[in-house]
Amino acid sequence: PSDWVRDHIQAQRNHFAELDAAGEALADQLDAPPSERASRASAWLMANHGLSVRTLPVEVMTEYQRRYDPHRRRLLLSETLSEPSRAFALAYQCGLMAHQPLVNQLTDAARAPDLATQRLLKISLLNYLAGAILMPYGRFHTAAEDLAYDLNILTARFGVSVEQAAHRLTTLSRPGARGVPFFLIRTDSAGNVSKRFAAGPFPFSRLGGACPRWNLHTVFKTPGRIRTQIIETPDGARFFTLSTTVSRPSGPWHAAEDAAERAIGLGCELKYADKLIYARGLDLSGPGITTVGPTCRLCERLHCRERAEAPLTR
Repeated sequence: PSDWVRDHIQAQRNHFAELDAAGEALADQLDAPPSERASRASAWLMANHGLSVRTLPVEVMTEYQRRYDPHRRRLLLSETLSEPSRAFALAYQCGLMAHQPLVNQLTDAARAPDLATQRLLKISLLNYLAGAILMPYGRFHTAAEDLAYDLNILTARFGVSVEQAAHRLTTLSRPGARGVPFFLIRTDSAGNVSKRFAAGPFPFSRLGGACPRWNLHTVFKTPGRIRTQIIETPDGARFFTLSTTVSRPSGPWHAAEDAAERAIGLGCELKYADKLIYARGLDLSGPGITTVGPTCRLCERLHCRERAEAPLTR
């Protein structure tokens, strides 16, 4: 199911115009700065759908961080949720209550092969809608362009996390208001990939992780710091990339100790790098290049000191 959903989203270049329009309209209804968004969304859910929002202690929310109880008309949130995660949970619920017919229509039109895939696609579309509510397309695109895609300022202005902002950047493909066509990948310290999205071309591996020569795998040594790198794939394509770590929601001390951080890699074709604040001062006409490949089993590069496995062909 996850492969099918990923392929379907990628076939749309991770852009759903109907959800962006719906998100902008709902954001206008909520009409609140980030500091007041949670209370405004809670009030909107009660006024329009008779749905109450309760924040519960961690000893009650032992397995869930967000749970919707349709029978008692309650949305239950864990006290361990960060402000961006709480805002996202509320936006998700607002999108579900306001635009469920639209999401169902898009899900049915995709003709998923089975019920599990259909459910996963619906969740993915609702996640997209939640992002569109928190970061309305027009305002977010204008801010991204004006700020030269500075993630630090975008997260502060829209009250979202770095990962939420980076993910939203991969969706900016509206005709007449296109952003830089970014791709995004998320991985853990063991190299397991849990997110792959792209508005532009990038040769993701369908199986396995990413190339160890990409600094996406070394940012765990410098948590929270954004590191840049220019990489070249075997076909000669060059990409400007940003890598940093993102933290999972907090929890009890023993759970927080066990929860590893994840890394995200955000990038675009090198020809767009001059639009990014991170490339200012760099010589983009003759930059330092790091050659990378797909996962080792699919990589044909010779004499690679990082190779972990022989390629499938020899």
